[in-house]
Amino acid sequence: MCKELRTKVLRFLPPTPSGPTVHQDQADGADILRCTAEALKEGHVVGVPTDTIYGLACLAQNSDAVRKTYDVKGRNGHKPLAICVGEIQDIYKYCKVNVKEELLGDLLPGPVTLVFERSDLLNTDLNPFTSLVGVRIPDHSFMRRLCQMCGEPLALTSANISAHSSTLEVQEFQELWPKLAVVVDGGPITDQSRLGSTVVDLSVLGKYHIIRPGCALSSTLDVLERKHGLSADSDK
Repeated sequence: MCKELRTKVLRFLPPTPSGPTVHQDQADGADILRCTAEALKEGHVVGVPTDTIYGLACLAQNSDAVRKTYDVKGRNGHKPLAICVGEIQDIYKYCKVNVKEELLGDLLPGPVTLVFERSDLLNTDLNPFTSLVGVRIPDHSFMRRLCQMCGEPLALTSANISAHSSTLEVQEFQELWPKLAVVVDGGPITDQSRLGSTVVDLSVLGKYHIIRPGCALSSTLDVLERKHGLSADSDK
């Protein structure tokens, strides 16, 4: 069923009577994972739930899919996409990590994006204008398992038209559905802040720089400063 060109809306929850009048399937988690992974491997862009807001995802190593993601959002081509992986060890494949693994474990999985120097293994067409890349491990079992099934990182960005509000339910980005192969409806996301993840640059040894405060700023600063002794990078 994943080979159809029309959007597939796959729901973990029963569809509501007032829901959109598009083709919808109720399926168990394994079927949804399999269908979404297949769409990604075919080079499509999908809509997915995370631990903070709904996102758009594609295979980060697929240059055509990355370009599609920018097109779907109407996103400025010089704004970077983060990558999403399933396990902390995966970060070392695509990033040059210069902090202790304990620090990674204190923040991930969770609503935090960590920015490091990118490794040579990462697709050069992903954010070619910068040597840095942000990496996430959402505290969301579906997303982590999806990364594991794909066997490579996902490029991940918010599911909305660029400069519009972040979304907490799939109906809020319904205007994007025709451009997506699969929309995974995991139900409403309970974090009502719509702030997305806290983004912190850790590319300078011993320093941190908050790029976006996001929804987990206080707890992130506590880990960086109190537990690991990092200081704010005053040069940024």
